[in-house]
Amino acid sequence: MAYIGKQPTIGNFQVCDAISVVNGQAAYTMQVSSVNVVPETANHMIVSLNGIIQKPGSSFTVSGSTITFASNLATGDVIDFIHILGSVLDLGVPSDDTVSTAKISANAVTEAKIADDAVESEHLNNNIISGQTALAAEPADTDEFLISDAGVLKRIDYSLIKGGGGLVHIKTQNITSGVASVDFAHGSSDVIFDSTYNAYKLIISDMKIATDGQKPFIKLSNDAGSSFIGSGYHVSGQARDSNGGADTLAETGNADIKMCDDAMGNDTTASFGAEIYFHKPSTSDTTKIIHGTYGLKDQNTYFVSGYFGGTYNGSGTTIDGFQIKVGSGNITRGNFSLFGVANS
Repeated sequence: MAYIGKQPTIGNFQVCDAISVVNGQAAYTMQVSSVNVVPETANHMIVSLNGIIQKPGSSFTVSGSTITFASNLATGDVIDFIHILGSVLDLGVPSDDTVSTAKISANAVTEAKIADDAVESEHLNNNIISGQTALAAEPADTDEFLISDAGVLKRIDYSLIKGGGGLVHIKTQNITSGVASVDFAHGSSDVIFDSTYNAYKLIISDMKIATDGQKPFIKLSNDAGSSFIGSGYHVSGQARDSNGGADTLAETGNADIKMCDDAMGNDTTASFGAEIYFHKPSTSDTTKIIHGTYGLKDQNTYFVSGYFGGTYNGSGTTIDGFQIKVGSGNITRGNFSLFGVANS
């Protein structure tokens, strides 16, 4: 039979040779067939002295092949027998992968036996809080968070702690080459532009154009961006430039919502930035109100800042998209980020 480690000696019971007592002597050599024998310990022996079984450790001890009684023996004492019970199962060090889970007692592995950083995520229960999986969107109202309430760990729904009126990012378009327009249409490329939010905010950063002297404007869509409405807009606004000039914008029945009446420049340092709000675009019984503020460098190299507002009075129309354009030529650069204004 093969063994892992040291082969155990099992059932090798031996009776030592007779030992003659020497008056006044406590230590004696144990032999079997005139050969010295070495028991594993005193507990692996049965020793009878004068017809009485001796207790290991207190009545006798063992060192190598020598047994030593607790006191010197005297003439007339008789060592009846010494019975050696064989070797313990000393298997040495188990080979790799030889100890199965079934061979480990429950609760046998303590914290002291687990090395630092030894437990990795693959060994954790699926329900444990590990932070390994990222949430890619705003939590649902019923999603839960852990908080400490005066030192007591409790869970709480997101609906009870979320703020009101914050911005929820929907979509960013980063323009790096010429496009005729920048369009946002509900249901296209993950865009949301419906009754989910009462208001939407568009932030335009560093918009540049190809053709000098153009004015930026907005058009709305009621067919998810398949077409854009080209009439029925009313616009007003005011602006001042860094040279002291002032402009007033006032148009009715227009083909678009003009954001400013100052023409943009197209030199390398010219750009346009704006923050624009759209109010309740999907409500059919409400006038569609769009307003915002802007800043730009005009074609005369002056800086212009101003505000504008516009409406679309289409009866019974729900709006589900819009586009940003200039009068002629392409938009060549800019960041266009759409947000929902969270309902408080």
